[in-house]
Amino acid sequence: MDPLILFLLFFAGIVGGGVNAIAGGGTFFTFPAMIASGLDPLTANASNAVAIYPGHAAAVPAYREELRAAGRPLLLRSSIVAFGGLLGAGLLLQTGAIAFEGLVPWLLLAATLLFAFGPALASASARLRSESRWLTSGVEFLFAVYGGYFGAGLGVLLMAALTIIGIRDVQMANAQKNWLATIITTISVLVFALAGAVAWPQTIAVLFGALIGGYSGARLAKRIPTGALRIVVIIVGLVLSAYYFTT
Repeated sequence: MDPLILFLLFFAGIVGGGVNAIAGGGTFFTFPAMIASGLDPLTANASNAVAIYPGHAAAVPAYREELRAAGRPLLLRSSIVAFGGLLGAGLLLQTGAIAFEGLVPWLLLAATLLFAFGPALASASARLRSESRWLTSGVEFLFAVYGGYFGAGLGVLLMAALTIIGIRDVQMANAQKNWLATIITTISVLVFALAGAVAWPQTIAVLFGALIGGYSGARLAKRIPTGALRIVVIIVGLVLSAYYFTT
């Protein structure tokens, strides 16, 4: 592979990892970079899922106490999202590259709107409380299917789901969000890897960049205005959506 392409992927990983550490939305930088390297959208999505995998997983050990305190409900929740993530990853592989390419602009637009209105969604959901276990389990399952299929904005969706079911403590919700997202992405990553849908040179380049960017982003998180960065991510998402709609 062209060394320049590898460098650009590495740089996209640095930017994406840093953005994820500060405000989220790193997929808007890494996924297009995968496509620009010459991958078809389906392979780019599968490879991107592997490259950004450490993001949620790395945060899980820091929440050991909260996860232990969650008890049996978390076990049920974990089983539900595991099945949903498996179904979503399987659906992606069954979609085919050509069909998925047609969905890319819609998925990017949906993820952009989700990212833009995420805080409002979380605030609104905090005022709700579903009394139906079946309903909330269904919501978690659908979010997990989306996470296994595409995944951008998954953290926002999971936080909203957790507040709907009544988890008001932010640290507890964040702990479970990272845990559930890790389960979903672990399963989808395994499915993609076993199916041979991952382009490893591109994936490794983005992965190493994301690790560096994530570490640097975590250190800079208190210095960079999160609101300003969110605006940049939203603009990038809208521009990319418009680009893919017109190409």
